[in-house]
Amino acid sequence: WLYPFLFRAPHGQQRPSITVAGPTRAGILLEVLAIVAAFAFHLPLDTSPGPIRIVLAAVLAAGCAGMGWQSVTHLGRQFRVQAGLYHDHQLVRTGPYGFVRHPIYTSFLGMVVCTILLVTRLEWAPVPLILFIAGTEIRVRTEDALLASRFGDAFRKYQKSVVAYIPFVR
Repeated sequence: WLYPFLFRAPHGQQRPSITVAGPTRAGILLEVLAIVAAFAFHLPLDTSPGPIRIVLAAVLAAGCAGMGWQSVTHLGRQFRVQAGLYHDHQLVRTGPYGFVRHPIYTSFLGMVVCTILLVTRLEWAPVPLILFIAGTEIRVRTEDALLASRFGDAFRKYQKSVVAYIPFVR
């Protein structure tokens, strides 16, 4: 899942840009805490997650990996870790961006769910999910505000017609 983000995404671009680092860092911190929580509330060491959870996680992971790869491909030069806009930023609406505005977060959420399925005691599953969604909401709102400031009505129309990052949830 991580491969396209590390090796295919264009890092270190030297183009003029606007960056909003504070909210991005807060969101990333909460997302990382979600992963830590998923592992912290682990199943007993002598317990297997069971075949149903393993199969669900494998199917979900495959879909998330595909979505992540396609997201990086379609985003291209617009890829950024921190919320921001390049001077020549374009509004991407192709590929997975035609179904969700933030498919990278969708794929990341799916990988958090995979982690929960494989290693977390289910009674503790809400903790990492809440942390992840809180962090992602910070990032989505920051990015959406930047995109709305740059693309105006075109973005607002896109925003109304395409969900943020959780399919079927407006």
